[in-house]
Amino acid sequence: MKLIPSCKPGASGAVSAAAAVATLLLGGCAGGVMDPKGPVGQGNRQIIVDATLIMLFIVIPTILLALWMAWRYRASNTKAEYLPYWSFSGRIEAVVWAIPILVIMFLSGEIWIGSHRLDPFRPLESDQKPVEVQVVSLDWRWLFIYPEEGVATVNELVIPAGRPVHFSITSSSVMNTFFVPQLGSMIYAMNGMVSQLHLQADQPGEFRGISGQFSGDGFSDMTFRVRSLPADQYAGWVASTRGAGPVLDQTTYAGLTRQSRDTRPFTFGAVQPDLFNVIATRQAPPGPGPVAQYGRETTPASGEN
Repeated sequence: MKLIPSCKPGASGAVSAAAAVATLLLGGCAGGVMDPKGPVGQGNRQIIVDATLIMLFIVIPTILLALWMAWRYRASNTKAEYLPYWSFSGRIEAVVWAIPILVIMFLSGEIWIGSHRLDPFRPLESDQKPVEVQVVSLDWRWLFIYPEEGVATVNELVIPAGRPVHFSITSSSVMNTFFVPQLGSMIYAMNGMVSQLHLQADQPGEFRGISGQFSGDGFSDMTFRVRSLPADQYAGWVASTRGAGPVLDQTTYAGLTRQSRDTRPFTFGAVQPDLFNVIATRQAPPGPGPVAQYGRETTPASGEN
């Protein structure tokens, strides 16, 4: 899937050269948005690169012009024209206003087109059926439910490489954000609401997931590991996980909502079928939030090891 069209060969050597330089300068940004591992992440990076190049068209000439004017009209240069009563130039005004307007127009077009193509609700083009994953942000960890596989994990997201993943995202208490920088698109998780997100990892590997929204004193450790596995290994993981751990039901979930800084990943071998809907529609009591037990550790929920 190609989300953002690239420049055609030979269309602009200067743009191609600038893009190459930007890529080299940002080559050390491993593990972040400039090191994408999926189509959405690649689209996000392309928007950043394109927007940077567009803005450089006004930044670089402005810097060069400022340096030239300082040199041209230095006190020792007696040949520079001196106009003490000059006050207006239509040509200068046209340039001063036209260039920023053009930059704004190009940026607006880039962001408008890119935002629609990267709409998180929009399914990714693929000949494979998306994997369904239901995400619940807790205090201060993440719960991932696989409704079709009948398993769940905490603080570890396992997905098949090369296959789209459809996320349904909510929160047990306060607002958080679900973000895997290398895969793209940070999305809010809110109590009583369900957000949608489509992502894909193009290759096997491990990526870092984070929350980008402050939600209490355990927020800094609210990270999770994303493992992208080949299709056969993913099927093996599902088979080995199913039935091998405790059952995640409303009682177990109530334990998970208690605040904890224990970020160790663990799994559930079975899941109550309608649990995510129960959480999202507030049929299950929400978590206490970061204020109720500020600074206190809680007993790990059932199923932790």
